Amino acid sequence: MTTVTRETYQQSLASLREDVVAMGGLVVDRLEAAVESLTAADEALARSVIDGDDPVNETYLDLEDRCTDLFALQQPVAGDLRFVAASFKIITDLERVGDLATNLARYALAGERALSTDVAVAEIGRLAVGLVEDAIDAYAAGGAAACREIAARDDEVDALCQRASERVVRDLIEREADGDDPWAVERLLDDVSRVLLTVRDLERVADHAVNVAARTLYAAENDPELIY
Repeated sequence: MTTVTRETYQQSLASLREDVVAMGGLVVDRLEAAVESLTAADEALARSVIDGDDPVNETYLDLEDRCTDLFALQQPVAGDLRFVAASFKIITDLERVGDLATNLARYALAGERALSTDVAVAEIGRLAVGLVEDAIDAYAAGGAAACREIAARDDEVDALCQRASERVVRDLIEREADGDDPWAVERLLDDVSRVLLTVRDLERVADHAVNVAARTLYAAENDPELIY
């Protein structure tokens, strides 16, 4: 049976943290590109986001295996146990953010033009990306104060998403389709559906950022305050 020294064990924990942060950076890059592909109607960029999903999934599976090995072989306790458990949950959130980025890129491909800026998609996207970035930074540093701030900022994203959804539905009710174009109503409904799905998925991105912050706070202070 191989004996693992305390130094090697601590190096494994440090390496896990570094690689989770690296996965977070990869996910943020894809998320930023997905939001840009939506607001700029950039088909090539959207396709690059979709094609980049496999590296995220492969990284997730590798980190999942490493967390499992640490549980099984090292049997961490106290703070180390919380850290590994938090990391295990965090990579799941990051993988789901990667999936949402793919969704957003597909919405970009589904439309013939950029999403209307009247519903603040670009602003919601910017805030959601910022929350994910800051949640990853908080995990990297183990910063409890930053975690609580992220949870508070999520309220702003929720409010913007609510207003955006209401705006889209109101516009649909008020807008009159071109009577000479039999496909105008169908196109209008497609556009509305695309915007609503986009807003919904950006809100989910922000929720996953709060999850990352919650896991980090739990690992740092054994505080389940933000976990819901």
